Amino acid sequence: MGILTLLLAVPLFGAGLIAAMPSDSGRLIRGIALGTGVLTLATAWGLLAGFDPDISGLQFSEVHRWNPRMGTSFALGVDGFSLPMVLLATLLGLVAILASTNVRQPTKIYYLLMLVLEAAMLGVFLAQDWALFYVFWELTLIPLFFLIDRWGGANRHGAALNFFLYTMGGSVFLLISLLVLFDAVPGHSFSMGDIASGAARLPEQTQVLIFLGFLLGFGVKMPIFPIHGWLPLAHVEAASPVSILLSGILLKMGSYGLIRATGTLPDGVLALQGALIGLALVSLIYGGVLAWRQSDLKAMIAYSSVSHMGVVLVGIAALNVAGLTGAVMQMVAHGLVAGALFLLIGLMYERTHTREINDYSSLVRVTPRFAVFTTLAFVAAVSLPGTVGFVAELHALIGGFQRWGWLVLVLSLGVMISAAYAIRSVGRLFTGPIRPRMRHVPDLRGEEMVAAAVLTSGIVLLGLYPAPALRLVSASVSRFSLAFGL
Repeated sequence: MGILTLLLAVPLFGAGLIAAMPSDSGRLIRGIALGTGVLTLATAWGLLAGFDPDISGLQFSEVHRWNPRMGTSFALGVDGFSLPMVLLATLLGLVAILASTNVRQPTKIYYLLMLVLEAAMLGVFLAQDWALFYVFWELTLIPLFFLIDRWGGANRHGAALNFFLYTMGGSVFLLISLLVLFDAVPGHSFSMGDIASGAARLPEQTQVLIFLGFLLGFGVKMPIFPIHGWLPLAHVEAASPVSILLSGILLKMGSYGLIRATGTLPDGVLALQGALIGLALVSLIYGGVLAWRQSDLKAMIAYSSVSHMGVVLVGIAALNVAGLTGAVMQMVAHGLVAGALFLLIGLMYERTHTREINDYSSLVRVTPRFAVFTTLAFVAAVSLPGTVGFVAELHALIGGFQRWGWLVLVLSLGVMISAAYAIRSVGRLFTGPIRPRMRHVPDLRGEEMVAAAVLTSGIVLLGLYPAPALRLVSASVSRFSLAFGL
């Protein structure tokens, strides 16, 4: 068994162990889930020891033919685009399990679904066959639907159905594009390499039409304006550990898939480059303005995700080294920042049973540890120097400027809007008189401190010393941009 197959098998094995446990063994089930999360994290991060950042192609490749007549195979591999996402997914997966101390019964099904979801998300980033990619892509829907529908808030049923219908609708366009490519490629193979080499010879108009299908399929999950309608409701209603995975990883599946589709259809993407930057800038400003207008803290973070993923689309649309580097780094940065914010706001909601920002004040005197971590997370959301978001947005800004000049100053406007709602949030949460109902709110405890410290440490360390992360992606990004002559 290869290391990547083992990586997929670990969370599935953990889910199988949990399925075999009696339903009343809550502590044992949580222990198995935590142990599985740690083992999955160790396996993924162990890949760094054998990964050569100077190689732009796939590493740790595994190929096992499934159905030669259908051109499908169990093909896995990682490169500079996928490995950061794998590392992020395993980190946030463990954090989400750590944050699940107060999950409602039945905990057995909850932890089982969380581990299956982690395996499916890892499969999306590891798959090197479009058929396998699509299987894992659709597999994420099942555990997420039940996690939102069973453990969500008051409107959880509508949120789960909304999420399911939006994503399934996008998947229809994704599947159509894949089938058209399969039919157009000589040899009829779903291998990503074979499809990329065959699709590059298609006429530009054909590539445009196929890429539009990919854009709709991946854009729903990313999400981009105007196909983002599921996101605020799902984030608000989902339990906070589920929101950590929704925002921290699920959105990255969309942008990662879009990067793969971009490399497959270069002429079509170049023809749509103007439309992509238009969508990116609209998403950036639209998400920021709506986040600024929210008083519900989870809704604010949800809309800010639309804005931050707009930065990712700016980097992808630029198609040059700086822009693509900024896109990948922003995916990592947003995963850490959104994960930290949803973790902290969720923990505070469990203590106070309110997400309304006007219900809080002067928590710095009541919960100082919570105040420090939350302030740092909001500062990182503004992408101030010293945080990983600054590194990401600076690269995206440079890449956009190289391609479109002063038009990308709109990105700077998005940063200012982010600063407006971040400063307002910190002020409302931590200044002013102490409200009577907030006098006895417990501060962060042991496991909660560990989870918050891990995410905020990543934000600061990658902000102060981004060189290892930049080197990890540089070879793959350089090779990718060469296909566009940039």
